[in-house]
Amino acid sequence: MEIQIQFRRRTPGLSAAKIRRKAAALLDALGCPSKELSILFTDDGHIAKLNGIYRKKEGPTNVLAFPQGSPDDLFTDMLGDVVISVDTAGREAESLGEPFEITIQRLMIHGLLHLLGYDHERSGEAAEEMEKEERRLLAMIREDN
Repeated sequence: MEIQIQFRRRTPGLSAAKIRRKAAALLDALGCPSKELSILFTDDGHIAKLNGIYRKKEGPTNVLAFPQGSPDDLFTDMLGDVVISVDTAGREAESLGEPFEITIQRLMIHGLLHLLGYDHERSGEAAEEMEKEERRLLAMIREDN
């Protein structure tokens, strides 16, 4: 398993080693421990550009996910890329009254679930299913803080 962590924007309090460990635990819990993953931490300007290009939506968003094929694809180990805006994550953490690190973990989970085919925009039921799985996984990795 290879988990690549990149910081386009340095952020105090984010440890690549800790993020890598949490991501590995998530992949294991989701039944894909041998899959590879890339996580990029960036700013609002960069994620807004990506959001415009790939989703045709204006402005920044908190997280984007770019799958590399199907999660069940036996011919590729690469699950995909998750891009997180640390600017938006910071504002979300403040508005939710939760620690920044927890917001980052929640967004990492959200992006990872999108890579695995979850889609909260498909239906209310799909959104509930995804939210339930997000809560379960966040509780699991929070125990390892």
